Amino acid sequence: MMIIDAHLDLAMNALEWNRDLKQHVTAIREREYGMTDKPDRAKGTVSLQDLRAGNIGLVVATQIARYVEKGSKLPGWNSPEQAWAQTQGQLAWYRVMEDAGEMKQITNLQELNKQIEQWDQTKPVGYILSLEGADSLVNISYLEKAYRNGLRALGPAHYGPGRYAPGTGETGPLSPKGIELLKEMDALNMILDVTHLTDEGFKQATTLYKGNIWASHHNCRTLVDHQRQLSDEQIKVLIERGSVIGGVLDAWMLKSGWQMRQSDPVKEHVSLELLIDHYDHICQLAGNSNHVAIGSDLDGMFGTEQSPYDIDTIADLQKLEVLLERRGYRKADIENIFHKNWLAFLRKAWI
Repeated sequence: MMIIDAHLDLAMNALEWNRDLKQHVTAIREREYGMTDKPDRAKGTVSLQDLRAGNIGLVVATQIARYVEKGSKLPGWNSPEQAWAQTQGQLAWYRVMEDAGEMKQITNLQELNKQIEQWDQTKPVGYILSLEGADSLVNISYLEKAYRNGLRALGPAHYGPGRYAPGTGETGPLSPKGIELLKEMDALNMILDVTHLTDEGFKQATTLYKGNIWASHHNCRTLVDHQRQLSDEQIKVLIERGSVIGGVLDAWMLKSGWQMRQSDPVKEHVSLELLIDHYDHICQLAGNSNHVAIGSDLDGMFGTEQSPYDIDTIADLQKLEVLLERRGYRKADIENIFHKNWLAFLRKAWI
């Protein structure tokens, strides 16, 4: 069954982790053997070959570059201009992958339908470009530049403070620039990604924004209590807006009590079954399976050390089909989760 994954940091892995994503995951791990500069070295799960092996024909692929002020403990760039340049390097990598026949950018309904109709596991992986955190937009005029380059979705916040919106670990509303950004996004018919917004920012954004909204990679606060997760009230708002929520596979978002860089997925019994628990919760709130999907975030600054133990490569997302069947999901529900919900959302957004 075809899969759409709505959140992968492919270019970040290619450029900042120096991973040749044309290679199989096993080859990438071999190249990184013995390296210690990052906790997830030799533990990656994502490559273009493994996307094809998992019948993952369309992804939402990110550009990401944070601006940090002096004294910040977060990694990032010392000016918005540097952050913008980093995102343009990431865009250049996607373009090179297109030239190599590895990927194909999808920017409109016609291209979307063609990708779905013609997809097989020998063809380029389709990608929709998304910006995770808006810090790199030097000013609002840069949004239109990004749109011309194919940007179709944007999440104003990431971790920590932000020029347009505070993110995970922070409190407070959107900045005045953030409100202006939403207006410009609306005018361009872009998709607003509410992932990483504060509670105040979420309420403000979903009230102000008139266009299409999704939560590309999120789980449920009721099951794992953290501000990064969606509360039941927020999930209900998204359901009312016709949004889709992509279930994320970072272990700390799947099970309470996870200790970063200490806990082990096997010892903590972190498997794909836990993701289905989060799906179940959202489906119960919605009364149907129309609002859950996949937004794995695999290799989003973590690898197998912080993924479900039954994930070796991203191709193992296919294991969800049998697991969902065992939990009582019908074939139509599984198709919704694997690809139909994202497709329906995009076809409505791009009509």
